[in-house]
Amino acid sequence: MFDKQQRKLKRSARLISVLSKYGFKDMLARMNGGNKPEEPSNSDEIISKGTVYERIRLALEELGPTFVKLGQSFSNREDLLPPELIQELQKLQDKVETVEMDVEEMLENEFNISVQDYFLEIQKEPLATASIAQVYKAVLKDGSPVILKLRKPDVQSVIEDDLLLIKDIEKLISTYSEIGEKLNLKQAISTFEKSLLEEVSLTNERNNILQFRLNFKNNKETYVPKVYEELSNNNILCMEFIDGIKVTDKSLLLAHNIDPVKVSETGLRLFVSQILDYGFFHADPHAGNILVKKDGKIVFIDFGAVGKIQPNDKEILENLIVSFVAKNSHKIVRYLKKMAVSYEIPDERRFENDVDDILNFVHSSSLQDINVQVIINKMKDILKENRLYMPDYFYLLFKGISLIEGVGRNINPDLDIVKSLHPYTKKIFTKKISPKNILKTGMDRMMNFTDNVDEIPKELRSVLQKLDENKFTVSSEIKNIEKTNQLIKSSVINLILAMVLGANIIATAIVFSSESGPRIGELSLVAVLGFVFSVLLVIILLLRVTRK
Repeated sequence: MFDKQQRKLKRSARLISVLSKYGFKDMLARMNGGNKPEEPSNSDEIISKGTVYERIRLALEELGPTFVKLGQSFSNREDLLPPELIQELQKLQDKVETVEMDVEEMLENEFNISVQDYFLEIQKEPLATASIAQVYKAVLKDGSPVILKLRKPDVQSVIEDDLLLIKDIEKLISTYSEIGEKLNLKQAISTFEKSLLEEVSLTNERNNILQFRLNFKNNKETYVPKVYEELSNNNILCMEFIDGIKVTDKSLLLAHNIDPVKVSETGLRLFVSQILDYGFFHADPHAGNILVKKDGKIVFIDFGAVGKIQPNDKEILENLIVSFVAKNSHKIVRYLKKMAVSYEIPDERRFENDVDDILNFVHSSSLQDINVQVIINKMKDILKENRLYMPDYFYLLFKGISLIEGVGRNINPDLDIVKSLHPYTKKIFTKKISPKNILKTGMDRMMNFTDNVDEIPKELRSVLQKLDENKFTVSSEIKNIEKTNQLIKSSVINLILAMVLGANIIATAIVFSSESGPRIGELSLVAVLGFVFSVLLVIILLLRVTRK
């Protein structure tokens, strides 16, 4: 505990030094109860040139990987931050230094093995270096080439200390700034913390790879690298080395008789499948994370960051995509509101008109004029103006779609992302009208109705009890009481007919899928009678509703 406090004090001193250097003394004074902090004697010259947004970016870069990743994670949140700051955050680059690591010693300590029993060769120099880990190439005893991803020493404790400081800064901003409170920075920082801690865990990355292998085990268009679980833990990840071509290397693809157009369409299709089929998608599909094998299969690598969509949200997302392809702005607005964490829409009609403008732009523009990033930015502007705060995965979707479309357009300028969605809209529609789904929907609604009945508030139960004991009185005057009674009676009858109709449709769907019972040709006689009865009920209901 004492060691943790010492580390935090050391990082706090570093934070004060850097913020002072870039001219944020006033903020530090507020943090220090109005007293300006003493500047460290070895502090650099104070930098006051440039805009406040430029100085924020420079300060984040100097504070290190955790703060750089914080800035990068906020660089696509136009709904939270001003455009000038977004532009600066998009310039953030990791300043990563290679760390000296004894790979063999680390393997022996982590797994209690003799390296010679498992490996023929391990390269001394890292193949790649990132802020969290370094990657080395090796060869197993059986001759299989592998990648060893080793987490840097003390990276976990450094990130945890930085997160504590970031939370302190968030409290400061939220306390002394109305903007900070309005932006709900606490939730955004909490999301960042969860994402970063998942990314720093190599056990989490291993599990992500295993999930992707399971999802796409029967897919012939992609390949997911093998994980060697006996040589993997939270500090080391051993996985298959993929000898592939960088997805944007068009000349090399052509040299191996691989069609770049097909690669772009397949890559986009696979990414859409990750989202809509499994609700589990690669959150950073840039060109460096996508390879093409010599047989043309697409390979996604680096699974540290993934997006996860809950089943209920996935269904809403499916409906949203169908509405987008069908150009139905009213339903798009409806599903966006359902998906949102919270919203305060000042003008519903204007919101719908703004969505209409995007739909008209997409469906009327030529393929070459459609820039997905422009459309996404327009959508983010609409969400911001209407104060819709979407779940975390929604922004990962925006980022992922923008990246994968950019990669695809690099090798195929005619790539049509809207066209790639059409097969999925048909698949979604077919699923929704299937007897199995109709039955499931009916059962779900019945269960919801039952739950709602069971959860009647105590206050209402009290009212019902008083009614039963003739202790409840209501004083009121109702004009045209006979007409009102007739209207209520008619409405109840209509409701009963509608419930009978719904039950009959579900029963007919079940019988229709069954092969038992008397038949007329290939059709079930009971199902035919059920269908006829449903039609009669619909006609009766229409006549009752439309009758004056």
